[in-house]
Amino acid sequence: MSISLASPRSAAYGAALLRISLGALFLVHGLTKLLVFTPAGTVAYFHALGLPGALAYLTIALELGLGLSLLLGLYARWIGLLGVPLLLGTIVSVHGANGFGFSNPGGGWEYPALWAVLLIVQALLGEGAWALKPAR
Repeated sequence: MSISLASPRSAAYGAALLRISLGALFLVHGLTKLLVFTPAGTVAYFHALGLPGALAYLTIALELGLGLSLLLGLYARWIGLLGVPLLLGTIVSVHGANGFGFSNPGGGWEYPALWAVLLIVQALLGEGAWALKPAR
């Protein structure tokens, strides 16, 4: 049985691959803040940026929640959109002043901008294959 690259079925697999990849990235970032930097270290970093410490906890929770939702396909089409303001916030507060290239010192805004666009693409495509609870 062959699947055409232009078939709706292959599009569903492509959307699932995007969703799972985005979810894994959010989980890695959230777990890094939780287990490597620790919540206290993340709060200190946010304070150094002039941001409230409570925002560090919200960021960790969002990254972990978004990661799980996307990875499992739990209303991922809409919940994933919650990541867009988070990523735009990182551009404004952290990466924007560092230029475009993410290889710039401090990381430019290239990576979070692409990530935000991919979340919008995910919302337009839907969850794809293997989603536990697709949004309607």
